Amino acid sequence: MEPKIVAINGSERDGNTAGVLRHAAAVAANRGAAFETIDLRNLRMLRCGPCGDCNDRPIRCEQTDDIPAVVDKMVAADGIIYAAPVHGFGTASLMQTFIERAGVGYLRFDRPLSNKVAGVIAVARRYNNSDVTGQLMANVLLNRMIVVGSGFPAEVQALHKGDYANDEEGLTNVTRMVERMVDMIELLNNYRELTGRADVLDVGDRNERVGLALDELRASL
Repeated sequence: MEPKIVAINGSERDGNTAGVLRHAAAVAANRGAAFETIDLRNLRMLRCGPCGDCNDRPIRCEQTDDIPAVVDKMVAADGIIYAAPVHGFGTASLMQTFIERAGVGYLRFDRPLSNKVAGVIAVARRYNNSDVTGQLMANVLLNRMIVVGSGFPAEVQALHKGDYANDEEGLTNVTRMVERMVDMIELLNNYRELTGRADVLDVGDRNERVGLALDELRASL
């Protein structure tokens, strides 16, 4: 079975983050893995609306944009990469909007990304790349994905377009991350084939809201 990795590019431009993901795609191809980059800048993505019922509804968001199709591709993949540049000392707004829309509107009900193999890439001139890495990693863990330790974080320093190619150490870390992701995907797929089990790791209760006092009270009314 060919491993499939989907990368979410949270940059507003075809710049250094896109270049780093092209490098990641080449690494994946050398390992026989399919790699698809989804550029958020090319999508129709609405912001969270004024309805305010996200904490109560048990079904997908009703807004009509391109996010459901992206989520479906992520669910069908074996591995997920979140890649974003640092803008204003934080995560680029496109990625932040995507995290909010996908997480609140589609992923929180049953955590369909559970046990996907995940990686995170942050691109910055020099500052706050670790903050962005931390934010994206927290989202990965929230969705119960599997993070494969690969050494130093996949953080690439770049300012002007094309500068990413000069950060040899950063690209080396990206290479290691993708290689380890493919290794883990293959390991998990082999396990599934040998055991016939689809549930590699039991994630237990997939909805963190179950058991919360307020939600239990509402359910009883």
